[in-house]
Amino acid sequence: MKLSKLLEPFQALRNRLFAKLYLAQTISLLGDAFTWVGLALLAYQFGEERAAVILATALTLRVTTFIIFSPFAGVLADRISRKKILYTTHFVRMVIVGCLPFVTEEWQIYVLIFLMNVFNAFFSPTYRAIIPQIVDKSIYRQAIGLSAATYQLLGVLGPGLAGILAIWLGAREIFFVDAATFVIAGILLLSLPKSKLDVVPDEVEGKIKPTTWQDVLKGIKLLFSNQYVRFALSIEFVSAVAGALILVNTIVLVKGGLELTDKDYGIIMAAFAIGAMVAAFVSGAIDKSKSRRISLIVGALILGVAISFANYLDFSMLFIVWIVAGLGQSLAEIPSETLIGETVPIEEQGKVYGSHFAFSHLWWAFAYPLAGFLGTTFPNQSFLYGGIITLVILVLVVTFLRPKNHSLKK
Repeated sequence: MKLSKLLEPFQALRNRLFAKLYLAQTISLLGDAFTWVGLALLAYQFGEERAAVILATALTLRVTTFIIFSPFAGVLADRISRKKILYTTHFVRMVIVGCLPFVTEEWQIYVLIFLMNVFNAFFSPTYRAIIPQIVDKSIYRQAIGLSAATYQLLGVLGPGLAGILAIWLGAREIFFVDAATFVIAGILLLSLPKSKLDVVPDEVEGKIKPTTWQDVLKGIKLLFSNQYVRFALSIEFVSAVAGALILVNTIVLVKGGLELTDKDYGIIMAAFAIGAMVAAFVSGAIDKSKSRRISLIVGALILGVAISFANYLDFSMLFIVWIVAGLGQSLAEIPSETLIGETVPIEEQGKVYGSHFAFSHLWWAFAYPLAGFLGTTFPNQSFLYGGIITLVILVLVVTFLRPKNHSLKK
């Protein structure tokens, strides 16, 4: 693949407004990596035997808050200043992170994590709704691809950097560094021009405004009534099942099945993230030459097939296959956000992004327990059975939910 294809997403940074928003997102994502590494170390301080339970509970709370609050966040993004939502929720999260070094009881962790992700549930859909508003359609896919690739890259590099800082500073002190990243990103958000970010639906003046619940239901209706977005969201369910298996059971496979070390586990997970990152970078170029539907189906198919063989591979082959699986996951997930930006009216995008954010995390709420059940009940065949389930769901989605009249093209 030509280097120009990999660099193509960076063309979106020529848009100075997007470049500033992207930089704020990048710094914020780095802060999130500090949060979760610091939380893992803090959980360990409460007792080695409780660490896994604390982290699992925190992740469950995170997903739950997204499911409950994201649809309301999307409605809010269409009603009030989006800039105000961004910087208010951002600075509140900064204060919450600054409280984490002072916790003395386990329940305090749960309360702070819940509150932090409530505000994150308002921040993320608003951020996603802004991107199609500030960039031209010609570079929208590159902007989404760059954001997704950065998310994957920091998923690899962020925890490593956070771990180094934690060794140097200490488990609790790393949260102060985390809070500092929120300050820097917050300053960037405050510098964004309000007039460019906010939607002013002046055409509804004089009419009876819908209630919040009516707007929430409208966002859900728009999400599922659009055959292209509905199909892409259904493919995300396939991706979630396979992705949860990878996140939950790779540690068992590497340390239990292959009897390798923590370092080897880190290398395997880095391979998955690298594959996802590369696919995210080139997604815009792929979309130009292939229909969006083919990208979705092929991505999910690659992901399902790749994980099916994982229980029977050695370390070297697993490394290669996890790169392929990462490629598949990005191809199966990125088109959803692009399609919302391209097919939903801009004054409705906030509520649709909010509904999408909630339902895409609802898929993971189903997928995590399934992955845990397979890993516990069938530790030596968990990926085989999970891969079969993934491929069966894919066949059902393609058979019954595939758009009938057009390919998913621009």
